[in-house]
Amino acid sequence: MESVERLVPPVGAFVEVGGARVHYVDRGQGPAIVLVHGLAGTLYNFTYALVERLAGSFRVVALDRTGAGYSSRPGGSSASLFAQAGTVAGLIERLELERPLVVGHSLGGAISLALALERPELVRGLALIAPLTQASKAPPPAFRPLYIRPALARRIVAYTVGVPMAKRLAPETIARIFAPEAVPDDFATRGGALLGLRASQFYHAGSDLVASVADMPELVRRYGELRVPVSVLFGRDDRILNPTRHGDGLCASVAHAQLTVIEGGHMIPATQPDAVAEWIEAQSA
Repeated sequence: MESVERLVPPVGAFVEVGGARVHYVDRGQGPAIVLVHGLAGTLYNFTYALVERLAGSFRVVALDRTGAGYSSRPGGSSASLFAQAGTVAGLIERLELERPLVVGHSLGGAISLALALERPELVRGLALIAPLTQASKAPPPAFRPLYIRPALARRIVAYTVGVPMAKRLAPETIARIFAPEAVPDDFATRGGALLGLRASQFYHAGSDLVASVADMPELVRRYGELRVPVSVLFGRDDRILNPTRHGDGLCASVAHAQLTVIEGGHMIPATQPDAVAEWIEAQSA
């Protein structure tokens, strides 16, 4: 939607990775950190408050995952966790980042775990914020309108009723994602939420969701292979992904993983940026 893209224009650079045109920001100097956003999100979720807090001490790279924000997903490309991890790996190599700390939020946490399993030599460690770590037969209620399994049906819905439906459900959906914390007044623009009101974003977010439900069992089975340091941060009142199930659950499977719980909900990168930045700095150390 042209009006949406005028309100939320690109803020970074573009690079070709595996046939995709990836939009990313690259700020600061020092040890590298890569930020991977969650379902239906964009890199603006991080530039909203977190990037500036980290860029004084680190080289911070945040990307729009393929199909999200301003990054393309070429026709025929997979939305699988492992394919998306491959794109993150390709960006790390293309930007010549030296074994970054990979910070994944929500679905970005699952993609970060897949990256550490597939390409451990590229990763210094994982710092996972409210990550998806456990398999489920159905997605969280807030995202169920996106869960349309047949690709053709998902595309038809996206390019017919998807945008009007997204507009109608957006206030309630974003409130549920942030709950119990309030949605910042400027999150629609500065946080990039308006970019979700596009047919392409509806389609690709749905593809991500379907792929994640399918891929999580394999990811969980492989947790014993993880050899990089893993730390997990959750908001105590997260209403999207349960901290006990997805935080303690991962730590039970990965002996060296550590869980920290702070006040807040699912969107703590935007609502608790000081605490989250301090935690990330500690993990990097």
